[in-house]
Amino acid sequence: MTRHLMLPRAICVAIEITIATVLVSGCSTFSKDGGFDGVSSVASERLGKDAVYVKTDAQRDAVNKRTQELLSNPLSMDDAVQIALLNNRGLQASYGELGISEADLVQAGRLPNPGFTFSRTHWSDGFGIGRTFSMGILGILTLPAATHLESRRFEQTKLETANAMLAIAADARKAYVNAVAAQQAAEYAAQVSESAQAGAELALRMREAGNFSKLDYAREQAFYAESVAQLAKTRQQSVAAREKLTRTMGLWGQATQYKLPERLPDLPKDRPQLSDLESFAMQNRLDIQAARWRTQSVAASLGLSKATRFINALELAYVDNFESDKGHERGYEISVEIPLFDWGGAKLARAEAIYMQSANRLAQTAIDARSELRESYSAYITSYDVAKHYRDEVVPLRKTISDEMLLRYNGMLVSVFELLADSRDQAAAVNGYIDALKDYWLAATDLEQALGGRLAPLAASQVPIVPDAPASSPHATQSPMASAHGASTNSEGK
Repeated sequence: MTRHLMLPRAICVAIEITIATVLVSGCSTFSKDGGFDGVSSVASERLGKDAVYVKTDAQRDAVNKRTQELLSNPLSMDDAVQIALLNNRGLQASYGELGISEADLVQAGRLPNPGFTFSRTHWSDGFGIGRTFSMGILGILTLPAATHLESRRFEQTKLETANAMLAIAADARKAYVNAVAAQQAAEYAAQVSESAQAGAELALRMREAGNFSKLDYAREQAFYAESVAQLAKTRQQSVAAREKLTRTMGLWGQATQYKLPERLPDLPKDRPQLSDLESFAMQNRLDIQAARWRTQSVAASLGLSKATRFINALELAYVDNFESDKGHERGYEISVEIPLFDWGGAKLARAEAIYMQSANRLAQTAIDARSELRESYSAYITSYDVAKHYRDEVVPLRKTISDEMLLRYNGMLVSVFELLADSRDQAAAVNGYIDALKDYWLAATDLEQALGGRLAPLAASQVPIVPDAPASSPHATQSPMASAHGASTNSEGK
């Protein structure tokens, strides 16, 4: 026989207060933006770009139109970042985490569904009907805490998604720098190979005429053979770098036929002086903010675990039974799990271990961030100084030597092979400058990423992506390095 108990007054009051709170605040509903407005504002404030979560055909058409407009001109670094934010499917997939997290939040804020049980029994001289209407009370009592916990997790997801967006933007910048530098190196390698071919052909004719030693002839042929191999290698590197940029921007089909500028942007006139970078990064980096939210969420979850460690199930039921010989029988039932074997110690220990794990991960994230910042800032300073040294010292000196050698060649004071040997030295200098310039822009991107986004001082110091071309050298047709020199010394005299 079932015993029917009246609810204790304290439980009734707690249930009434909880239900009243839920009814006053209203059931949780989905927001209009799905949490994406925060991500979009980060893209606008930290990158100066637009972030779009493509869900409809109209939005997809608008993105395609915007992409085609950006691709109609030679691609700039900023355009590459914007196209990646619009088209990168991996980034679009990460936006789905917002919907998942918000759905969890809405679900946590809704009352649990009630249950209804119906039974019919009979015996020799009668029958009985049982009806029970039940609802989980523990879920109602913990509803505000669970909602607050999921709200924290939703905020954490927003930060993690925005940080993923910043990472894609940094990947696009790096891929762009590598692609333009690889293209520039391949074009320069083609010029070197043409020059080496001319030297090899001249050496062959002189060798056949008996005016050239076997050693000198072998040197020219070896240089030409090496230049052919280097050209093939640089062209393959250019293709690989371009495809990496294409993947990062999420392009396919005809959109992959975009045009890159001839060379990388030049160095800023002056290197920005930055201070208090570590404190700025600690406040600005989204991964650190997300780790803080995660730790706070785990702490809140630990409190909930402590509150429910002894009771895993608490159910209230209204009972209405009927028997043919007794009539109606009405009352309440309370179902409580008795902590006879499991006192919740393992559950609490697990929650505490998760909290300590989260706290240590937060501390490690901060330590890593500080170290990454110091490393990236050192690389930024060094790469700027090295590139500036090549631009202001090495390349101009090599150009002076080239001009002097050309004058002596025109005056028949040096041979053509001495001029070609000088060109080989120039090749190393110009290639060194291209690599140094590439390293600078990669280091600048790493620094901005370590700081949590684009810095105004860095952005303000950048020069146009495609500077005006320098005046052609009067010896361009005579010196195989002249065109490469002109691109490398454009900033000379600024």
